[in-house]
Amino acid sequence: MVRKPAQPVAGPAGLLNRPLPEPPEGLRKGPLREEAWRSPLRSERTAALLGMWVGIAFAVCFVTGLTSHLIQNPPGWFGWPSRPVNLYRFTQGLHVTSGFAAIPLLLAKLWTVYPKLFEWPPARSVLHAIGRLSLLVLVGAAIFQLVTGVLNLARWYTPMPFFFTTTHYWTAWIAIGAILVHVGSKLAIIRVGLSGSAAEPVTEPDEGAGQHEAPAADVKPPAGVPAGALSRRGFLTTVAATSGVVALTTAGQTVPFLSAITVFGQRDPDLGPQGLPVNKSAESAGVLETAVDPTYRLQLFGPRPQQLSLAVLLSLPQQTVTLPITCVEGWSATAEWSGVRMADLLDMMGLSEDAEVTVESLQESGLYRQAVLSPPHSRDPLTLLALRLNGEDLHIDHGYPARLIAPNRPGVLQTKWVSAVREL
Repeated sequence: MVRKPAQPVAGPAGLLNRPLPEPPEGLRKGPLREEAWRSPLRSERTAALLGMWVGIAFAVCFVTGLTSHLIQNPPGWFGWPSRPVNLYRFTQGLHVTSGFAAIPLLLAKLWTVYPKLFEWPPARSVLHAIGRLSLLVLVGAAIFQLVTGVLNLARWYTPMPFFFTTTHYWTAWIAIGAILVHVGSKLAIIRVGLSGSAAEPVTEPDEGAGQHEAPAADVKPPAGVPAGALSRRGFLTTVAATSGVVALTTAGQTVPFLSAITVFGQRDPDLGPQGLPVNKSAESAGVLETAVDPTYRLQLFGPRPQQLSLAVLLSLPQQTVTLPITCVEGWSATAEWSGVRMADLLDMMGLSEDAEVTVESLQESGLYRQAVLSPPHSRDPLTLLALRLNGEDLHIDHGYPARLIAPNRPGVLQTKWVSAVREL
């Protein structure tokens, strides 16, 4: 039986898939030469495994980062519990650690596939050209997320002429969307690579081919590769081990028993006034004078408005709790806090059990000069208007004369230098 030649597809799809004329063969020089990229370490299986690892790291980073964003900017449908008290400590520590662990994985993945930049012909069809250009979005967004994340942890904002939080959030959506589109478009190739039947150097199949040609079971190293050179398995093991070491030496800023080997963690959880790190100081917040003003009064705005001096606050029943404070930058530290239960203050204001309040700071400006406190956090017995830290009066950089401390909340929502509690 004689097969009829495939008929060209009519319409826009046919135009997009129509083969483009090949460039002159004389242009195929340098990295464009057929024999230019013959490393035995590059194969569909290597690329597929590295891609899977990168995808897992980015997925973990995306989910935990989205969680942090929703906690700080909660839509109506989202709720965040006050227990367990270490939940945010875990998710945000995992966010930063997975981001750092993704760096060697992404670099290895890019090294494995970058010869595709020089494939011949550069574009076989309009659709193929669009697909190649779309990878710029994927690679660009992934690199942008990791680089800006590291810069943010280092608190080096000079190279970033934009507001980090908003830009990082929206680029995360672009990156994860690009990954999903890429995986969907390469699913057949990825499946072959992960099955273990692909061992050839990374190549791109022709769009017009009926079937992908089965790869050879074994590919001999090219001439010039010395005996005993790193194998594919050795390469993958080295990459995985590097990523693991990076993760371990980052996680110490969250996991106490790993603190001794912390290298990439930007903060020592035990370094700072009263043994606790500080992000925003009283000087940078502009409260050096108002925080120590003897006329300080805590303003309570509700059905029964009140003004409470520091002496009155200290005369109220005091509670002591042990809670971690967790920064969005990934570090966390546990401390002993003493002060007045927020639930007691809300009762003094005459508020109902389901009331929401804003906790306001003496700081006159800034994104986090106030925070919303809603049930279950507002009524949790561990939530305090803290007046003391580790048995001492609050250091001014930790929020003297009073600060909010609540379980399972980001540090940016643990308002310092509290001046008012206001019913919403």
